[in-house]
Order: sequence, then C-alpha cells, then structure tokens
Amino acid sequence: MNKSHYTTLIKEEASRLGFLACGISKAEFLEEEAPRLENWLEQNMHGSMNYMENHFDKRLDPRLLVPGAKSVVSLLYNYYPDKEPEWNGPKISKYALGVDYHKVIRKKLKALLRFIQESIGQVDGRAFVDSAPVLDKAWAAKSGLGWMGKHSNLLTKQMGSFYFIAELIIDLDLDYDTPVTDHCGSCTACIDACPTQAIVEPYVVDGSKCISYLTIELKESIPEGFRGKMDDWIFGCDVCQDVCPWNRFSQSHREPLFNASPQLLSMTRTDWMDLTHDVFEELFPRSAVKRTGYEGLRRNIRFADET
Repeated sequence: MNKSHYTTLIKEEASRLGFLACGISKAEFLEEEAPRLENWLEQNMHGSMNYMENHFDKRLDPRLLVPGAKSVVSLLYNYYPDKEPEWNGPKISKYALGVDYHKVIRKKLKALLRFIQESIGQVDGRAFVDSAPVLDKAWAAKSGLGWMGKHSNLLTKQMGSFYFIAELIIDLDLDYDTPVTDHCGSCTACIDACPTQAIVEPYVVDGSKCISYLTIELKESIPEGFRGKMDDWIFGCDVCQDVCPWNRFSQSHREPLFNASPQLLSMTRTDWMDLTHDVFEELFPRSAVKRTGYEGLRRNIRFADET
C-alpha cells in the first residue's frame, strides 16, 4: 500500500472518531515561526509563563520530540455548545463547561494511533493535546486546517474557531496538505472588542494582558490596572471569538462530555460569591477549571465582582 492510501485511512478513522477535521504536514523545522516566537518571548508577552522559554528548539522541530518523525497529523475537535450559556453571574469560557478536554481528546488520539499501528504496521509516534512544547496552531495552519486569525486563533470558513487542536507526530511518510489563504481581510472586530487590549497588533497577542492568562495562568494577584476591564470573566475569555464574523458558522458539538451541568448554569452571582470548596468540587469534578484551583477561582470572582 502507498502513502496516499495510508493518508486516506487515517483521515477516515479520524472522522469516525469524531474529529472535525484532519490535516497532515511534513515534520520539519518551523522556519517562519522561529523569529516570531523569539520576538514574542523577548518582549515578555508570555508574562509569568516561564515554561514558554523552555524547549525552544523542540517547539519548532517535532523531530526533537519524536525521533525519526516524518508527519504531523493535526486534528480539530469541536466544543461549541448547543446553546450560548445564559450566565446569571460571572462567566466561564465555553471550552471549560464540561469535562476537561485533555481527558476526552487524549483517549481519542490514542485510539487513532492504535488504529494506525494495527492497520498499517509498526509506526512509532506520540499524541499531544496542549500539554507539551508543540505549536499547535502553527501546525494546524501548515496542515491546511485553517488560517491564523488576527486574534491568533486558528480560523476556518466553515466552522469559525471554537475547537480544540491536537496532534499525532509519527514516523510515517504521508501525503501532505497545503496551507489555506488568510480571510480576515480588513476586519478588526477582535482587536476592537478585547476588554484588556491584549491584541497589540494584528496577529500578535500580549499574553500577559489576556484575560485567559490573568484568570488561569497567573498565580499571583491580578494587577490593579486590570480592575474594571475583566468583563465578568472568571475563567478564560471568549470575547475575541464571540465577535469574529466567521463564528457565525459555528455548529454545535456532539460530545456529551462537553455539556455544562444544570447546577453550573443555574449559579447566580450570589452563589458564586458564596462559593465553598465543597461546591467547587461538585461543580468541577473533572473540569479544566481545576487548573486554577478553588483559591484561584475565588480570587477571580472577587476581582470581577469588585469591578
């Protein structure tokens, strides 16, 4: 069998497993991303995310992560909810409404890798779900799954941007897809709407100003300069995606594990202000919100309420 047949097998199985799309690119050094990443780090746009400074070469060359790697299989998994949450209080990003996506997608990635090994033969590789030094969006764009929007999220004409990105890096030679063109045009909706002006120029986000960073990654107190600018977000932020015209084409996901619990959606502002550790555990038993922890979420709630 030839690589075209293998490519078709992989993409068909990815679709069967529920992935929104699958694109494949050659595992090689990301030459265009290298100066962008270096400049972003030099300007301290990563804030306190010191881990972004680590493994610089591995972020740019998948062959350093998987010896002998030949292909990067990029996959999209939809998380757009059936109904826009009608919050009675502080807001949580759509991606964190249900079960932690790492758990859901990693299981499917491992199933895809097993399928490849069982159907094709001895293929070595690793699965990645936003948990290693991999430039997910760059690989997805290189694989033709979309283009990088001015808010730095991957965009597609068919589905907008509400999806997770994951990869399999494998030592199998396959047919490679080609990048698509940019369709942002003269639109600046995301730049204009960002509550903290974190999109400092088209395609460049100062992570240290982003509400997602402030409510999740930042472990210290939120700087006073952001008081009154958090737009009621207590975990993540969807503003730049919500205002993007391409997200008019978002379609509801089909993953029950991503659905929000009735208890979460019924929370009032008073409920959030009175949040106890026990209720936190009830609301987020297997959620990405666990990343900020109870005390971190309480900090975010108080900061949002005081604005």
